[in-house]
Amino acid sequence: MMARWFTRGGAGDAAVEAAALRSDRFRQAREADWQRLEQIVTRIEGGRLRRLSDDDLLALPTLYRTAVSSLAIARETSLDAALVAYLEGLARRAWFALYGPREGLGAWLRHFFLGGWGAAVRGLSFEMLLALAIMVLGTVVGWLLVSGNSDWFYTLMGGLGDDVRVPGASREALQRTLFGQQDQNGLGLFAAFLFGNNSQVSLFAYALGFAFGVPSILLLVHNTAGLGALLWLYHGRGLTLELVGWLSIHGTTELFAILLAGASGIHIGRAMAFPGDVRVIDAAAAAGRRTAQVMVGVVLMLIVAALLEGFGRQLVDSTFARLAIGGTMLALWCAYFFAWRPERPWVRPGLPAGTGR
Repeated sequence: MMARWFTRGGAGDAAVEAAALRSDRFRQAREADWQRLEQIVTRIEGGRLRRLSDDDLLALPTLYRTAVSSLAIARETSLDAALVAYLEGLARRAWFALYGPREGLGAWLRHFFLGGWGAAVRGLSFEMLLALAIMVLGTVVGWLLVSGNSDWFYTLMGGLGDDVRVPGASREALQRTLFGQQDQNGLGLFAAFLFGNNSQVSLFAYALGFAFGVPSILLLVHNTAGLGALLWLYHGRGLTLELVGWLSIHGTTELFAILLAGASGIHIGRAMAFPGDVRVIDAAAAAGRRTAQVMVGVVLMLIVAALLEGFGRQLVDSTFARLAIGGTMLALWCAYFFAWRPERPWVRPGLPAGTGR
């Protein structure tokens, strides 16, 4: 019995020594590549990408694949646990160096404003035209509904409370809602309320796009049908231009933002309805990534619109000045999105061609 125990113990020791020898040989054969990869990754993590040589940059993908292959072999053959842990950490760091973000918030904002946002918006040209047509249609539908039956006004505008803007209101009463608001208090709270309301509409129009874009389209129609009803009301009292000026000071920015949100939702819905050769979930994910940058900009536009609506519209009491501000904002947005195209500033500096996924 004792002899068999010693024999087994000797065999066990021999197996341990053989495993250690295999681990040492495995490490010695590949350690130089691992060390080179670790040095490159450390420099990238330290923000010293420009100090790397072209040879190191070109070798990075190959070294990364070598490390991943080594990790797979080490796991399969049950090599030294410390070696496996080292390779796991190295492979993870190398993956982030190759495929992870390589810029801070400041650099991202610079690329976002200097072309990235505009490029993302222009990528939704078809959906933007469709959303614009839907919004115009919704405005016309709202006008026609209330012109045929004024009860539709209350349905489209919701609970009005003590608001004097109702069918049958006099010209003087409606005119007082457009002018003479310079002494109104609490404009900051009003702006915050307007931002919350407008952002809710925009986010719903975007988020509901997953249902093949149908809820986004219906939301655009409903939102602009109320606009049509309001235009009908003021037009009946000869205050069309005054209302357009009152709305334009913020509406050119707000409606543009809602249009972009609706177009983003429609884009996701169209991608899911017509995924092509990819799975529906993959098509939706790709569309979501394309539209996410647009929606970041939509939130910024809604903040601007809330400030214009909460402050500018109340403090500026001239129809001409309001039209000038609204027209200027629309011209600035159009110029930024469609006319100003810097030389691909949104392309992130990083690794040369062939080193990405």
